[in-house]
Amino acid sequence: MRILVILVIISLYSCSHDYKTIKVKGSDTEVNLAVVLAEQFRKTNNEFSVAISGGGSGLGIASLLNGQADIANSSRPLSDEEVSMFNVRRITLRTVIFAEDATAFIVRKDFPLDSIDVPTLANLLSGRYSNWKPVTGLDMPVNIYGRQSNSGTHSFVSKKLNIEFSRNAKEMNGNAQIIQGVKMDVSGIGYVGAGYILHGTQEDHSIKVLRICERSGSLAVSPLDETAIMASRYYFQRPLYQFIPVSSWNKVSAFLQFEKSAAGQKIIKESGYYIVNRQ
Repeated sequence: MRILVILVIISLYSCSHDYKTIKVKGSDTEVNLAVVLAEQFRKTNNEFSVAISGGGSGLGIASLLNGQADIANSSRPLSDEEVSMFNVRRITLRTVIFAEDATAFIVRKDFPLDSIDVPTLANLLSGRYSNWKPVTGLDMPVNIYGRQSNSGTHSFVSKKLNIEFSRNAKEMNGNAQIIQGVKMDVSGIGYVGAGYILHGTQEDHSIKVLRICERSGSLAVSPLDETAIMASRYYFQRPLYQFIPVSSWNKVSAFLQFEKSAAGQKIIKESGYYIVNRQ
């Protein structure tokens, strides 16, 4: 009888502890921001434990399907296939758009290019241009630094440019690796979250963020221009999503409320992202 009572007490404690443990997985674009939000949330909600990990939007969404996360951070919407899988498993999701981000295209600081139009960028990243000569006049190979296929940013850029990436594109694990690769490569071009640039490398003078124009001769816009982002004038801007199973909603509601609070909104903005008023 005593053993049974002890087991019940342990079980109740475990359930209670688990209810205060929030697991957030997914987008590398959002991971730095998520860590800062979690750290500040814990200062006023120390009964909670918030575990943050990246690995890509696809990994976060898969973790929800497998019951291994409470929140999936994603820099893209769900695919039709993913929606179908959640329906098959009878997992109902709620969607929160908690910030706006822009994808930045980077080259080395000394690279002779400051802006680029969307059609030319598509030619470069698809491999139709394998040399920089048509763009800059320099006879150098185009070296592409991008994300793996499970990345929401990979999917986002591919869809916006309506291309398949070149087979020669280097698939990196995250923003930091892409930036490091471009810094070391005189003919490299890569893409990263603009929030990551602002938050993590604003003192790094080894890279240059290209301004983007939709077509040759149109206004070139920087992803670091807050006014342009708020006016939806940058071609590669997007909402950042959080997908939450209904079964985890009550558990994570305090964390979501913190994101919407003045303190949370201040963190989002100071981390290089943009405030949105969507629900």
